[in-house]
Amino acid sequence: MTRRALLSVSDKTGLAALGQRLHALGFELIASGGTLRHLRAAALPARAVSEITGAPEILGGRVKTLHPAIHGGILARDTPEHADELAALGWGPIDLVVCNLYPFAQTVLSGARDGLELSELTVIEQIDIGGPTLLRAAAKNFERCTVACDPADYPALADALDSDRLDLELRRRMALKAFRHTARYDAAIATWLGGRVDPDGLPQTLHLTAERDAILRYGENPHQAAAAYRWADAGPRFEQLGGKALSYNNLVDLTAAWAMPAEFSQPAVAVVKHTNPCGLAVGESAVQAFERALACDPVSAFGSIVTVNRPVDGDFVRALRRLFVEVIAAPGFTEEALTLLGRRKKRCRVMRALPIEGAALGEPTGLKLRSMPGGLLVQAADDRGADTAGWTVASERPPTAAERADLAFAWLTVKHVKSNAIVLAKDGATVGIGAGQMNRVQSVDIATAQAGEKAAGSVLASDAFFPFADGLEHAAAAGVRAVIQPGGSIRDEEVIAAANRLGVAMVFTGERHFAH
Repeated sequence: MTRRALLSVSDKTGLAALGQRLHALGFELIASGGTLRHLRAAALPARAVSEITGAPEILGGRVKTLHPAIHGGILARDTPEHADELAALGWGPIDLVVCNLYPFAQTVLSGARDGLELSELTVIEQIDIGGPTLLRAAAKNFERCTVACDPADYPALADALDSDRLDLELRRRMALKAFRHTARYDAAIATWLGGRVDPDGLPQTLHLTAERDAILRYGENPHQAAAAYRWADAGPRFEQLGGKALSYNNLVDLTAAWAMPAEFSQPAVAVVKHTNPCGLAVGESAVQAFERALACDPVSAFGSIVTVNRPVDGDFVRALRRLFVEVIAAPGFTEEALTLLGRRKKRCRVMRALPIEGAALGEPTGLKLRSMPGGLLVQAADDRGADTAGWTVASERPPTAAERADLAFAWLTVKHVKSNAIVLAKDGATVGIGAGQMNRVQSVDIATAQAGEKAAGSVLASDAFFPFADGLEHAAAAGVRAVIQPGGSIRDEEVIAAANRLGVAMVFTGERHFAH
């Protein structure tokens, strides 16, 4: 019996070449619409779907393949009963379905990237109906019918057919790929429509689609398996230009580290360990910012991740000197910088940040996700800057202009430190950081001890309110002259009285920056 292949594709990549190989293998080709025209233009004897169904395409092409002659041919099992039933109806089995879907996600994302206001009808017309039905039907019946949805698979598919190696395991893998393809497609549609129906930013249902990007050596520890995934339709965030392969911990730290210098318009550098900054500073140049950030805690900086919001040049690499750096990330690198890094720091992963061109449809834009047993925790991202207009001076002494500038810097920094978080800063650079302690006064003590003499004349940012006056008193004893904190404690008056008694300027922001 002649084998039959149904081809219905939006993406015509490799279609003619596949059609020629299938024809040479004795397949009867069936197609409709643009696919049929493409095959016939390649001088291939393709039959129209309407010849098989006896029904014309209708509704401007909205209905072509939705017919029992097509889906019966795909879904018929390899049994005498199904063969007899098809024969009685004058239909035959379909052995291969080659299909990919309308470019829904590409349409939406290209519109967002180009700043176009696409009409709802324009987007809706990119919702494929017949294609997913064909794919799901063929994938369901993979024991007999083969399905292909990715043009990259066409050569291997034709080779397997040619050498009679199209076994059940290969058909099963291709069926899985088809189901993942339709799942991703439906998730993109649901995400787009949900954004129009549920505009509050917290969708009723999260449709998350991510594709495995890389298998990692292991997770946080060698006994934990790990992989990196990328949201469907998302481009890479970084391009690796040199060094060893990234580890799970590298990626966790890099994600946290990259957000830190991005807070500032002037040259800024973060030196990060275990998602917390060892130092963060701004400067007249990237080199100056790095040197000031490193000075905060040069001991902890060993094995750190360094991120900079300016292109890295040779001078910056030379400033690293003998510091062992796991990862360095920047918007770009000069040729001299890459040469020096390749020669001096061969193990260091060199990452160039790539521009983000609109959010991917699989990505929960503006949301932060965290797994928990049985589900997810979801919250809006903490994207608040230093909104000085909302600040109030709680103390008798207002901060000086210089102190106010440092308070703004410290407030942007403390949001990136794990709670309980305390940041001491002076002249646009951290001088002491206390992170992740179980009580706030202990974080103050760690930060002031790290700062040492540099604490004198510094300012302090606290990610949440001081529950008692002791934290502020310890800071003032070390030389801190101004404090910024959310306020809102039942003991605010006690803390304010301590600030006034100690001559410390204190600002309330009215919002906190807990980072757990």
